[in-house]
Amino acid sequence: MLLLAAPLLAVAVAVAASALVLLATGNSPSKVFWVMAVKGTKTEAVVSMLNRAGPYYISGVAVAIGFKMNLFNIGVEGQYRLAALLAAAAGAAVTLPAPLHVLVILLVAMATGALWAVIPGLLKATRGVSEVISTIMLNAVAGGVTALLLEQYLKAPQEQGGYTVGTRPIGASGRFPSLNAAIAHLGIHLPAANRLQAYIFVAVAVGVAYHLLVWRTRFGFDLRASGSNPSAAEASGVDAKRMIVAAMAISGAFAGLVGLSQVLSEAGRYTSDTVIGGLGFTGIAVALLGRNHPLGIALGALLWAFMDAVQTPLANEGLPKQITAIMQGLIVLSVVVAYEVVRRTAARREASELRRAMPAPEVVRA
Repeated sequence: MLLLAAPLLAVAVAVAASALVLLATGNSPSKVFWVMAVKGTKTEAVVSMLNRAGPYYISGVAVAIGFKMNLFNIGVEGQYRLAALLAAAAGAAVTLPAPLHVLVILLVAMATGALWAVIPGLLKATRGVSEVISTIMLNAVAGGVTALLLEQYLKAPQEQGGYTVGTRPIGASGRFPSLNAAIAHLGIHLPAANRLQAYIFVAVAVGVAYHLLVWRTRFGFDLRASGSNPSAAEASGVDAKRMIVAAMAISGAFAGLVGLSQVLSEAGRYTSDTVIGGLGFTGIAVALLGRNHPLGIALGALLWAFMDAVQTPLANEGLPKQITAIMQGLIVLSVVVAYEVVRRTAARREASELRRAMPAPEVVRA
């Protein structure tokens, strides 16, 4: 019950604090929240939210894998950028039947992300290098390597890519179709400009895989045991170094899928516009919001995506869209504080119950 109350309380605190910010800047909180509640739930906004939530969710899962073992993979940003580039180039270089073509692109992305994440894993396991430092540095390296590979080897000729620098286009068999036609059978008709991307199914598959891996396998048990009590896990026979490398590799494999939303949709190739930055850092916030649980991360991703999607309705009404960024920051801060309060409250309650359960000490009489 306390774990459920914590995020709800955090959201309430963030809303109240945001209302004070709006009042201080001469804006109407009621009007802002009305636009968010009414126009932010229209079909077009919901489609935008779902399309944005997919990458946020996968990024959150990638970070959560590391969190489960007390590893802080800040390198998701570099891992998905490099993976998206190589996966797009590989997809453009081959012609295969549709399901196999998409699968090859996904596997190349996962393999690239895993290999890049193994580097800080090995440094941590063999040399004790902090994964925080190494992943931050590798983000910069990945950015440079990505730019070099694109410019020198993987750039499409100008007649194929127009004036935007990017890879060659992927064939139609390597792209996900829009879901507009499918949901039209449900009576929901979207304009051509609003495409519901099938990439959402990749996010669902990642969530299922994450749940099965962490909570339904021996490896997942060892992962959680290593994170909660490394000494006890090692004493029971868990190879700590192997777990570090494996956890980072799996985290990187999931991270490799983060940047494929537009690459596998209408864009069909890698450019600086189709693969946006910041998704890796957003994943950290989403994982914190969801407490590393697959359903919690999903709710965190949807909330974050909703805040992004309502910026357009707010701007159209002449209201400050920046309030959504303020609310996102306040929600994360409030959630971190709320969960710490819950942890301390639960610890005090557990200690109190243990004291009550202990038998009274015997009085020794002289």
